[in-house]
Amino acid sequence: MEVGEPDFEPPAAAIEAAAAALRDGPTEYTSSRGKQSLRDAISDYYDRRYGVDVPAERIIVTPGSSPALLLTMLSIVDPGEEVVLTDPYYACYPNFVRQAGGTISTVPLDPDAGFAPDVDEFRSAITRDTAAALVNSPSNPTGAVMSGDSLEAIAERARRTDTRLVSDEVYHGLTYDDDEHSVLEYTEDAIVLDGVSKRYGMTGWRLGWMVAPPDLVETLNRLAQNIVICAPNHVQDGAEAALRMGDDWLDGIKETYRERRDFLVDAADDLGLSMDYTPGGAYYLLLDVSHLPGDAFEVADVFLEDAGVAMTPGPDFGEGAEDTLRASYATSTSDLEEAVSRLDELLSQTAI
Repeated sequence: MEVGEPDFEPPAAAIEAAAAALRDGPTEYTSSRGKQSLRDAISDYYDRRYGVDVPAERIIVTPGSSPALLLTMLSIVDPGEEVVLTDPYYACYPNFVRQAGGTISTVPLDPDAGFAPDVDEFRSAITRDTAAALVNSPSNPTGAVMSGDSLEAIAERARRTDTRLVSDEVYHGLTYDDDEHSVLEYTEDAIVLDGVSKRYGMTGWRLGWMVAPPDLVETLNRLAQNIVICAPNHVQDGAEAALRMGDDWLDGIKETYRERRDFLVDAADDLGLSMDYTPGGAYYLLLDVSHLPGDAFEVADVFLEDAGVAMTPGPDFGEGAEDTLRASYATSTSDLEEAVSRLDELLSQTAI
């Protein structure tokens, strides 16, 4: 229950397209922007999914969305400049900011509000001294999903303060109650990061992209040319095939994840680990371990050593997750049931 690794196979169409490209070619370098056919498929995806016009010329394909975020920070943050994050945050975000020489300011998230950001507080954190603000919805590690109204308000504040808005949308497609919104519905000035890893079960394929505002396309492309060169040719073909399938393919997977989420939320309550919220997307749930002996790292060690259940210590995700563990339900229902049974036995012992 530790790693955010989908347990379903990639679409057959993606596997077949990538295999055909390896077998029949071509396999040479592509444009650093990515193959035209893939960027067209990504453009069509935004039109189909969100009703927004994203010209292929604004799309830059990268070997995973993490390089896209690094390139983004290098292009918009100068040493000493501030980047606003929510807290909890994805554990790698601060590293990308520091790589660019930036400093970090955080907006705390309230578990009583389901870890959704307080829009007024977020907006107040963005000033004319802010180089960039980063939003992530659905969120890792909380699973919280931001409303369209919240995204629109933050986008407007970024525009008024000349702040670059970055939206990590890699968990889009994996929402269970309400549809997610792309920040591109509200502004073309944001930098959007996405990829095929999570919703298509293609984490090891390493294929992501960024949608850049018109004034940053050439800067980001030059960085990509020098740092990543291009994403693998055959993987781009596989990603295109996945994107061309449409969205119905995900329906069964989403229902499975919804059932697992509901099971884990109920189990957390029964185990005395609940934070009294239900994540709306991704496949993570934060668990409250503040009442158990030791800090979150020590509790994680006990869970692993004594029950054989692995979870991620919350402090990896910021001060706002200090007394938590992150549980992933991107694993089989039988494994979740076994993990809960083991934890129930462990927690019933006086030693813990």
